[in-house]
Amino acid sequence: MDLKAVSTKITDGSKSASVAITNTLDAMAPTFAPLAARWDAEADRRAKLRTPENLRALMDAQKAHNAARSTAASARSQRSAARKASKNPLSAGRRAARTADKAARTHRDDAKTKLKKARKSYPTTLRVRAIQAHAVHAVPGAGLSALGWDQAWGAYPASASVLLIAANAAALALGRRQPRVEVEDGLSAEERQLVARLDPAHWVQHAADRGLSGTVTTPATVGAAGIECDVRLDGEWTVGKLRKSADAVRALLGARTELPMMIGPGSRGGWGVIRLRTRSAAPGGVIIWQPGAGLGIDMITGEDVDVPLGHRVLVAGMSGSGKSTASRPLLAKASDGPTNVLVIIDLKKVEGRLWDHRARVAHTPVEVVELVMELVDELNERLDVLPKGQATLVPTAERPRITVVVDEGAEVMSSCRKVEVVTGYTDKGKPIVEKRDALEGLDTIARMGRAACIDLWWMTQSPTYGDGVPRQIAKQLGLRIGLAVESPTEARVVFGESAQEKGWKADELPMPGVAMVRDGKRKPDPVKVRYMDDDAVIRLPDQPIWQREESPAGTAGASAPAPLRLVKDTPDYVIAPPQETPAAAIPAQPTNRDKVRAAVASGAKTAADVALVTGINKGSVSKALRSLVDAGEVLRSEDGALSVPTQAGEVSA
Repeated sequence: MDLKAVSTKITDGSKSASVAITNTLDAMAPTFAPLAARWDAEADRRAKLRTPENLRALMDAQKAHNAARSTAASARSQRSAARKASKNPLSAGRRAARTADKAARTHRDDAKTKLKKARKSYPTTLRVRAIQAHAVHAVPGAGLSALGWDQAWGAYPASASVLLIAANAAALALGRRQPRVEVEDGLSAEERQLVARLDPAHWVQHAADRGLSGTVTTPATVGAAGIECDVRLDGEWTVGKLRKSADAVRALLGARTELPMMIGPGSRGGWGVIRLRTRSAAPGGVIIWQPGAGLGIDMITGEDVDVPLGHRVLVAGMSGSGKSTASRPLLAKASDGPTNVLVIIDLKKVEGRLWDHRARVAHTPVEVVELVMELVDELNERLDVLPKGQATLVPTAERPRITVVVDEGAEVMSSCRKVEVVTGYTDKGKPIVEKRDALEGLDTIARMGRAACIDLWWMTQSPTYGDGVPRQIAKQLGLRIGLAVESPTEARVVFGESAQEKGWKADELPMPGVAMVRDGKRKPDPVKVRYMDDDAVIRLPDQPIWQREESPAGTAGASAPAPLRLVKDTPDYVIAPPQETPAAAIPAQPTNRDKVRAAVASGAKTAADVALVTGINKGSVSKALRSLVDAGEVLRSEDGALSVPTQAGEVSA
C-alpha cells in the first residue's frame, strides 16, 4: 500500500470540511493517547483511595496535627518567657521550658508526618488538583511578574491559565478518542494506524524496544478480512517464538486488546504472517437458513462452509454459544432424502421434540438402551452383508445412511450406565434381567459404524475427557466443530493438544453463532453459522422414521428379541409358564400395515387420524400408507382423503 498516496488523498482539499476535520482528529488521537491513559490511570487510582475509612483517618490526623501545633506554639511561648525571666541558661526553669519545647516540636513533626501519609491515603481528585495548580496563575502578587511570566505571555497569568486548561481538556479528549470511523479511501483510522506501524521503516525502528529485534515486516495488505503482513524471521526467530511474543507485537502495533490477531507460518521457511481481523467477509447481522444451505459463511474468505455427510462429528460449545442452532442445518441435511435417516438421543427432551416428525428420538435411558442395541444389531447385519472387496456400504432406500446424534453427551454418560433391562424370558416365563451400558454400544458405533454408513455425532457443553466426551469415542470423531468454550483446556480437547499454537482458539470466539470447523483441510478461520429457528424446523416436511424390520413393531411372525424395558422393582405378580399350544391355534399379531388399513376402513380420512387411532408414530404411518396405496389396498383422493376400495357385490355409500 502506498501510504504517501493515501495521505495525499486524505488531505485533498476537495473533501468536505467535516471529513477533513474527522480525519485530522483521527490522525492526532494516537499522539495524545498516552497522556489520556496516564491521566485516567491516576484519576482511577485516586478515586479508589477515597474511601470512608481513609477519610476518617485523614480527619483524625488533621485534628492531631492541629493539637500538636497548638501545643508546640504554647511550649515555644513558655520557653521565651523563661529566657526573659532568667539569664542563667542552666537554671531549672529554662531547662524545663527547653525540654518541653523540644518534646512539643517532636510531637508536632510526628503529627505532620502522619498527616502527610493520611493525605496520600485520601488524595484529592485529579480534577481538583489540576484546578488548584491553575488557580495559582490567577493569584496576583505571587511573584510571577518578577519571574517574567506576564512578559513571556503578554497577558495577565489568569488568561494563560485558561489557555492551559483548554489545552489540557482538548488533549484528553483527543487521547480518549476511538478512531474507527470509515473514511473515503476505504480504510478506517484504526486500519490506517496499524498499516503505518506495520511499515518496515516503523517496525525496524521500534522492534528492539519491544524485544523483537531480528524480525522485519513487509508492507501490509488490506483484504476482505482485515490486514495481513508477512514477517521475515532472522537469527534464532521461529514462528513459535513469534507466537509467544504476541503481547509484544500487539504493544508495538498499539492494537486493541479485543482485536483478533493470529500469527502463523508464512508461505516459506523463515517467514511468518500476522493477520489482524479488522473486518469480516461474512454478511452483517443474522444469516437466515434457507433449504439446501450449508453450515455458515467463512468470516475470512466469505466462502460457504458446509459439512458433508459420512463423517463422525464432535460439536462442542458452552451454554448460550449457539450449539443447537449451529447443528440444525446439518440435522436437516442428515434427515433429507430417501437414503438418509436421522436418530437423536435427547435426554434433555428439548431439541429432539422439534425433530420427531423427521427423526427417531429417544428421551429416556431405557429408550436409549433399546435404540443403541437396535443400532448395533443393524451395524452387525450390514457388515455381514457387505460385499467382498467393498470397504463401505452404499446407502440405499432399504439400507439408508443413519446419522446418530447424541445431544448433550454428558447426560448420556451419567444416566445410561448399568441400566437394568429385561432381555428375554426363561422357559418358565420368568424375566431375564441384565444390566446394559449404552456407552458400550455407542463406542462400537463410533469405531465400526463408518463402513456400515452409521455415523455418530457427539454434542456436548462440557468438552472434557471423562465429563462430556468419552476418550475412546473422542478418538474416532475426526471432524470437529467448536463454538465458544470456557477455557483453553476445553479448546485443546476439541481441536487437539496443539490447538492454541496453531490458532484454534475456541475459547476466544464471540457468542453466539460463531464456530470453527476442523476437517483436516480448513484453516482456523471463524465461521458465522446460519440461524434456523424452531418454526423453521417444525415446518420441514415429514420423513420416514427409521426402525429395524426385525423389531417388535415390524412384520408379524418375525423372530425378534423381546423389547427392552427398565426394571425398577420386582413385579408382584407371577407369569404363568407357557402352555404347549398348536401353532395353528396361535393368532398372528397384526402388523402396522394391518392396523393402518383397519383404521382407514373404520373411517380415518387422514394420516393424522390414523396415527391417533392406532397410536403408531407418524413416520411408520406414512410408510405403511405409501405401501398400501401402491398395492391398491387403500385409495387416496385428489384432496388427500383416504378410503378402502369397494369389493365386488358391495354397494358403496
